[in-house]
Amino acid sequence: MASTSSLQAISSVRLVDRSSLSQPHRLLGSSLSYSQPFPSHDLKISSTHSSSFTSRSSRPFSTTAFFFFNKPKDCTPDTSKPTKVQELCVYEINERDRNSPAVLKLSQKPVNSLGDLVPFTNKLYTGDLQKRLGITAGLCVLIQHVPEKQGDRFEAIYSFYFGEYGHISVQGPYLTYEDSYLAVTGGSGIFQGVYGQVKLQQIVFPIKLFYTFYLKGIPDLPAEILGKPVAPSPAVEPSAAAKATEPHGTIPNFTN
Repeated sequence: MASTSSLQAISSVRLVDRSSLSQPHRLLGSSLSYSQPFPSHDLKISSTHSSSFTSRSSRPFSTTAFFFFNKPKDCTPDTSKPTKVQELCVYEINERDRNSPAVLKLSQKPVNSLGDLVPFTNKLYTGDLQKRLGITAGLCVLIQHVPEKQGDRFEAIYSFYFGEYGHISVQGPYLTYEDSYLAVTGGSGIFQGVYGQVKLQQIVFPIKLFYTFYLKGIPDLPAEILGKPVAPSPAVEPSAAAKATEPHGTIPNFTN
């Protein structure tokens, strides 16, 4: 039911003189005018009704208070993910039995040029060269030919597959003439949630490469893939058992 104040507001409505509205009205800062009168239903609100608006808006509004009292309740950073850095060393070896790498000369130029693509896949071994882990698989996009260093700069996106343990994905600069660091962008299996970086060392490009991962955000890695690494050199070779993928020379369900 309507309140008494509402009825008073309605009863106080009256018509105003229409002649005062028939004069041309000029827009502020403009030479345009119009002579169409406003509708005759102009309203005059009583002081009783307007006072209710005044009383409602009389409380001061504090912007500072608004932001302080509406802050998210839980601003505590997530510290549940492990932050310990774990090192993992692996060898990537091209044994010339996977038709890799392929070179797609999209630039159609005789020398390596921007836009040339190099998809590749090689075999992956533990750092101590005693076990076959799986494979690498990815794509390099040539960014710059560097003749003074007798090499090239690529932007690479690829993954390291560790059988049933999962995989690690990386992205970043792949340099054929010196060491480089790539970002670890994620993983699966025991590597789910991983982040960090990996150092790439060219031993014999593109036949032998050595990687040192610096991993964060995951539980302790299994000892099976953490053997003491053999120092990188052009002469390094996997063990006979690892090359032959004998049961004791591989991890469970190694990727092939």
